[in-house]
Amino acid sequence: MANLLIRDTEAEERVYFNGQVIVNDCHFDDHVEADVPVQIYLSNVHQDIGFIEQYCSQYVKINHTFYDRSRFTFVSRPGY
Repeated sequence: MANLLIRDTEAEERVYFNGQVIVNDCHFDDHVEADVPVQIYLSNVHQDIGFIEQYCSQYVKINHTFYDRSRFTFVSRPGY
C-alpha cells in the first residue's frame, strides 16, 4: 500500500497511511497539494471517494458535493 510523505517549509514531516483518518486543516491541505484522493464515510458506511476541491472548518467539497466535517469521516487513500 502506498503512503504519502509531506515535508512542509518548517521541515516538519507528516506521513499519511492508506486508511488513515484525516481531521485537521493541515491534513486536508496536504491532500489538496499532493492531489491524493480521500474516501468519505458516514457511520462507517462508504459514501464517496474523490479529490478535495475545497474545504473550510465546516465542510469538505469532493465531487461537487459538500460534506459536513462534523458528520462525515474522511480517510486518506494515497496510491488509490
